[in-house]
Amino acid sequence: MNIFAILMLLIITLYTFGFAVTLWKEKQKTGAIAVTFFSLLIMILPFFSIFK
Repeated sequence: MNIFAILMLLIITLYTFGFAVTLWKEKQKTGAIAVTFFSLLIMILPFFSIFK
């Protein structure tokens, strides 16, 4: 189950980070920074709840 959760988190993180790159290329730097921060939260927060 942990492998499945890690795999899903990795896929979601990569997709979100790709969206941030797209925003950066479209000169929407504030949105790109916010989405990058959100992407980092997606990677960090599950370790406090799912993977205790």
